[in-house]
Amino acid sequence: MHQAFYRKWRPQIFDDVYGQEHITSVLRYEAEHGTFSHAYLFFGSRGTGKTTCAKILAKVVNCEHPVGGNPCGECEACRLIETGATTDILEMDAASNNGVENIRDIRDEVIYAPSVLKYRVYIIDEVHMLSASAFNALLKTLEEPPEHVVFILATTELHKLPATIVSRCQRFDFRRISTEQLMKRLEFIAEQENLTLEPDAARLLAKLAQGGMRDAISLLELCAGSNRTITPAVVGAVVGVTGRDAMLKTVDAIANADFDTLFAQVDEIVQSSKDIAIFWQDLISVYRDMLVVKTTSGAASYLDLTDYETNQITSAAAKFSKETLLFHCELLEDALYAMQKANAVKRIVAELTLVRMCDPALDTSNEAILSRIAKIEDSIAVGVFTSPKKPEPAPAPSAPQPVQTPAEPAEKPEPVAPSAAVAAEEPAPLGRRVLRPLRQWAEVISRVGLKNAMVAGFLKSAQAFTLEDGKVLIRFSTPFARDTAFGGAGKEDLRGALSTVLRREISEAELLSEIVASRESDLFDEILDAANDADDLSE
Repeated sequence: MHQAFYRKWRPQIFDDVYGQEHITSVLRYEAEHGTFSHAYLFFGSRGTGKTTCAKILAKVVNCEHPVGGNPCGECEACRLIETGATTDILEMDAASNNGVENIRDIRDEVIYAPSVLKYRVYIIDEVHMLSASAFNALLKTLEEPPEHVVFILATTELHKLPATIVSRCQRFDFRRISTEQLMKRLEFIAEQENLTLEPDAARLLAKLAQGGMRDAISLLELCAGSNRTITPAVVGAVVGVTGRDAMLKTVDAIANADFDTLFAQVDEIVQSSKDIAIFWQDLISVYRDMLVVKTTSGAASYLDLTDYETNQITSAAAKFSKETLLFHCELLEDALYAMQKANAVKRIVAELTLVRMCDPALDTSNEAILSRIAKIEDSIAVGVFTSPKKPEPAPAPSAPQPVQTPAEPAEKPEPVAPSAAVAAEEPAPLGRRVLRPLRQWAEVISRVGLKNAMVAGFLKSAQAFTLEDGKVLIRFSTPFARDTAFGGAGKEDLRGALSTVLRREISEAELLSEIVASRESDLFDEILDAANDADDLSE
């Protein structure tokens, strides 16, 4: 009879348990020194080794000749436990045996000595499913069991256990197994089963398992049924997931508002009988990776990706602002919730959401507005928007146009010299440098006002920008305002407030100032107005 891979390759000793060295090392030490506890509590997500370690522990407490804290597997006790020929090892599923009468049966049995083995071991899986009365019946027995009894409780939901039960057990928390360790185990099993498993396919299977060894091995067995070399394409076809390249293609289509590609992508998923919800979860995972790249400096340590995949995610994240990524994540989350509630309209939900992601103007939420503002500010900073020019009227076709000969050059108007005050403080033209408005300017003024209210008053009428090289530029409307704000300790107070708000040291050389005449302020306002007008036209 065929035996499932996860049962066939279940570890028989602690040394074969992957990813739980912090637990197996303690259990081996207790086995070597014979210092077993009367009750153990194993907590962790599914497929991380709780039941496996419970079975190994049941063996090693009864093993006649343990080797390095592991059961020998050769003595009579180990053979009896392995074949299930002893009644001294009792495994109970609390999900289906959660009544008080089941616990009373155990309480009545523990007084009897083991029939063959040294210890009677009770393994209660999914113990959080016990009823309140069952917990009460177990409490006293768990606290002071006979010397020949060991309890091993396993659960995936620790918060559902009474504190009185937890406090009477030696608790071990099982962690999710890393992708690299899952890959190593999958490659070992594939080699033993004469399967050809490509490394990229092993990594994909490990990621799909989400830290669970049992899920990873089950997926490997599912893909092995195709009797082919297990490649990422085979995994995608069998499991029903979409490859990362397809995900990045979808992201690129969202960035470019390529509706044809987006609708074709959804149609391909539907025609291939894949679950759109799984595709949606993969898309959320890609957006999570982009958000990590966008918000952290050491993204590689948080992403379980190869160098090539990290570069792909970095390039994709560069197409969006943080505000846009957060807006898209909000839409993706709401759409996934809607898909789970209404299976029949998953395709419609997906298509409508993708269209909304391409155009924030179709959404009036705070996240959408922040995304649109960020886009406008970036466009202003790089000088994309300029004041709109009125088109010149075309000359009448009947009117003859005078021809100007080279001997008679057109007269050039003489330049008007600016006033001395304006010329002294003339800033560089906007097109020659990138000015990004300092969003935290109000907070900076508030901090300065705590020390010098007069300086803060002059700063309120000023404007603050950050330059490409990280310097901070303060624009004042008059020389008097600048001299007053920077006079005395005012400049130091401002520099200290900027350093605190921006979370970096702003040196005196990095704090610049200039005086902008009223005509330049009007020009800057015209640029802002032009940006708003352009955004209205895009809607």
